[in-house]
Amino acid sequence: MKRHSLWVGTALSMAALAGCASFSDDGGLKQVSELTRERIAQPVALQRDAAQTETAPARVSELLKAPLNVDAAVEVALLSNRDLQAQLANLGIAEADLVRAGRLRNPGFRFGRLSGNGVVEYDRAVMFDLLGLLTMPMARQIEQQRFERAQLQAAQDAVTLAVNTRRAYFNAVGAQEQLRYLQQVKETADIANELAKRMAQAGNFNRLTQLREQAFYADTTAQLARVQQQALADRERLTRLLGLTGAQAKFQLPDRLPELPKQALEVRGAEQTAMEKRLDIQIARRQTEALARSLGLTRSTRMVNVLEVGYQNKSETGIPSSNGYEISLELPIFDFGTVRVARAEASYLQAMNRVAALGVQAQSEVRESHAAYRTAYELARHYRDEVVPLRKRISEENLLRYNGMLISVFELLADAREQVASVSSAVVTLRDFWIAQVNLDTALTVGSPVAATVSSTSPPTAAPTPG
Repeated sequence: MKRHSLWVGTALSMAALAGCASFSDDGGLKQVSELTRERIAQPVALQRDAAQTETAPARVSELLKAPLNVDAAVEVALLSNRDLQAQLANLGIAEADLVRAGRLRNPGFRFGRLSGNGVVEYDRAVMFDLLGLLTMPMARQIEQQRFERAQLQAAQDAVTLAVNTRRAYFNAVGAQEQLRYLQQVKETADIANELAKRMAQAGNFNRLTQLREQAFYADTTAQLARVQQQALADRERLTRLLGLTGAQAKFQLPDRLPELPKQALEVRGAEQTAMEKRLDIQIARRQTEALARSLGLTRSTRMVNVLEVGYQNKSETGIPSSNGYEISLELPIFDFGTVRVARAEASYLQAMNRVAALGVQAQSEVRESHAAYRTAYELARHYRDEVVPLRKRISEENLLRYNGMLISVFELLADAREQVASVSSAVVTLRDFWIAQVNLDTALTVGSPVAATVSSTSPPTAAPTPG
C-alpha cells in the first residue's frame, strides 16, 4: 500500500507540474502591438472573435468616407488585409507549441492477458515520460524563445505591410497626379494638331512643321494610354494591400502628394539605431539563442533520448497480485547521439554567421537609404524652388510676347507644354522623395527595403516650334 501510495503521489505531482502551462489572455498580441506602435505609430489587432470581426469593417467604412491620407491607408490595411490576419495566426501556433512544451506527454497504459491450464495472468503498467519531465524546463525555455521570435515575426509582418502600403500609396497618388498633367499636355497637342491642319489647308503652314505637330500629337496619345494603365495598376496594387473589395474599392485619393517638408530628417546614429531596432536582426538573434539552448538540450540527451518510468501490477489466478515499477530507456549502442549533436552545432554556427552578415547588410542599407533620401530631398526642392518657378516666368514672358505679336500661337503652345512637363517632373521627384523616406524608415526599423517601383511617366518632349 505504501508503494502504491508513492506511485500515485508521484503521478499526481507530475500531472500538477504538467498542468501549470496555460494560454495567455491576449495570445502575445500586446507585445506585437507595442513593437508596431514604436515603428509605425499604430497597433495591430488579430480578429479572433465576432466582436472584433464586426468592429474592423465599421472603422474601415468610417475611414473611407474621406479621401485617404497615408496614415489612414495604413490603418485600413492593418484592419482589412486578410494576408496579415493569416500571418498573425502563426502567433497562436507558436503559443500552442509553448504551452505544449510545459505539459508532460500523456502517460501510456499497457495491458496484457495470458491464459492456459486454467490459469489467467494479467499484466498492467502505466508509463510516464521521465526524460520529458527532467528536460521540461529547458524545452520550455526553447519554446519561449521561439514564441518571442514569433512575436517579432508578427510585428515584422505588420510593419512590412504598413511600409508596402505607404509606398503603394505614394505611387498611386503620384501616378494620378501625373495622369492629370499629361492630360493637359494632350489637350494642347490636340489644339496644336488641329490648328496646324487648318493652316496647312489654307496654305499658311509648311508641310514639315504640320507633320511634326501631328507626330507629337500621336506620341502624346500613346503615352497617355500608357500612363492611364500605369495609374490603374498602381491603384489596384494599393487596393490589394488595403484588402478592399466591392464598393469599398472605389475609395478616394487626394489630388496631390503631400508637400515637401521644410527640412530633411537628420538621422543621427543611424547604423546603431538599425542594429537596435531592426526587426529582422532581432528575429535572427532570437533564433540563434533558441538554437544555442537547443544545442545544450541535444548534448544533454545525446546518450539517452528515451527514458520512461512507470507503475506495474501483475496478478495471476490463485496467487496474490504483485506490484512494482518498470523503466524503459534507449540503449546507445548503434547511435551515440553524435549525428544529432553535429547537426545542432552546424545549425548554430550557420545562425551565428547569418546574424553577423545581417549586421553588415543592415549598416550598408542604412547608409545607402540615407544617401538616397538626401538626394531625393535636394532634387525635389530644386524642382520646387528653381525649375518650376523658372518655367512659370518663361511662360509669363512668352504670353507677353504673344500679346505683342512677337511669337506665334504654336510657340505659345509649345511653351505651355514645356511648363506642364516641368511640373510633371516635379511631381515625379516629390513622389520619389516620399518613397525614399519610406525606404529609409524601412532600413532603420524593419530591414531589407525593397526598391520603389517607379512608373515610367516622363512627360513627352515638346514638339519643335515652327521656324
